[in-house]
Amino acid sequence: MDAYDEEPEALNGPGGPAGARRAGGPGTPGESTVVTGIEDTGGDGAPEPTPRTGLAALSPRYRLVAGGALAVVAAVAAVHLGMVFLSLAPANTVSKRHAKAVEGWVYPEFEQNWKLFAPNPLQQNVAVQVRAQVRSAGGDLRTTGWTDLSAEDGAAIDGNLLPSHTQQNELRRAWDFLGTTHDTDNRPVGVRGALAEQYVRRMVVLRLRRDEGLDRAGTIERVQVRSRTVNVRPPEWSREKVSTDPAYRVLPWWTVTGDETEAGAR
Repeated sequence: MDAYDEEPEALNGPGGPAGARRAGGPGTPGESTVVTGIEDTGGDGAPEPTPRTGLAALSPRYRLVAGGALAVVAAVAAVHLGMVFLSLAPANTVSKRHAKAVEGWVYPEFEQNWKLFAPNPLQQNVAVQVRAQVRSAGGDLRTTGWTDLSAEDGAAIDGNLLPSHTQQNELRRAWDFLGTTHDTDNRPVGVRGALAEQYVRRMVVLRLRRDEGLDRAGTIERVQVRSRTVNVRPPEWSREKVSTDPAYRVLPWWTVTGDETEAGAR
């Protein structure tokens, strides 16, 4: 009997080729089932959803409210930046046409003391000085020398890690205010000019009383204020030539009123 007479079971049994192919079949005892390319998803076959975060986690109604709030904040920020830009930028058609709206928005909370694209930045040292006429107890009237109030503020600021706002800005802002509200003849222009004059007069009387002790020497009857302006010397490498001689702006004598004398000079 040759090999062709063998029974099919002998050729396709567990040791034969067919048996080897069926070794992993479901009906073969003692063998484990191997399935490749299929992921176990817990039995239902659908992946778990990713949780939502941010605005997507809100309900449609709250998403609408949040979106509206963000839009309002963005609009207000854009308007504010535009108003501040127009207040700082050089005069143009838009800023002139809407000057009242810009000033109403910016002043006084968002006032800025600098300008964009300033063509002529300040290149001068300005000192504010004052002198007074004092009436002594015996009736004699004498005139004091000039007191440099700016130098006093500078000495108080120099080396001070936390200088006060008064030391840095009170005198400077008061003089700038007076300069913009007086004409070339040092006469006040309008109500703001008179207000600036009264403000500076009260301030210098208080400074003379506090720093110079003139209230102990008598009664301050009149004060006179002047500014001393000197150009900043250009650097050595510059070819620019400027005069460093001081220029003075002398205001007329101001009579100190009774309420100012009681408040600041006695």
